[in-house]
Amino acid sequence: MADTIFREFFLGFIRVHILHHAAREGVYGLGMIEELARHGYDLSPGTMYPLLHTMERNGYLTREDRHVNGRPRKYYVITEFGREVLAEARVKIAELTGSASTRGPGRSSATGSEAPPRPATRRAARR
Repeated sequence: MADTIFREFFLGFIRVHILHHAAREGVYGLGMIEELARHGYDLSPGTMYPLLHTMERNGYLTREDRHVNGRPRKYYVITEFGREVLAEARVKIAELTGSASTRGPGRSSATGSEAPPRPATRRAARR
């Protein structure tokens, strides 16, 4: 069970990392596997490609078929919806990691310490 929780937890980070790179330039499966390996993640194609396909199906990425050195390669680029999700994820990550780093072990807002103020999100700005 711990392996399943660990896997799901880090796959969330990997999704954000994919969106980050797809916002800068198109990404492809093997390239992302190599990029993530530089950060210590060991993903197989059997994990990466279904992840990219799901992100495309959910509207975060769109696929572009390109030819590289005469061979077809599927590149994924971020969609406008993916950009909105990435922006929101960055806010939430900053908020959560800021909270985690400023609180000592066992401290929480429930024990009397105050949580940092929430930054305005894009969704809140639309209201």
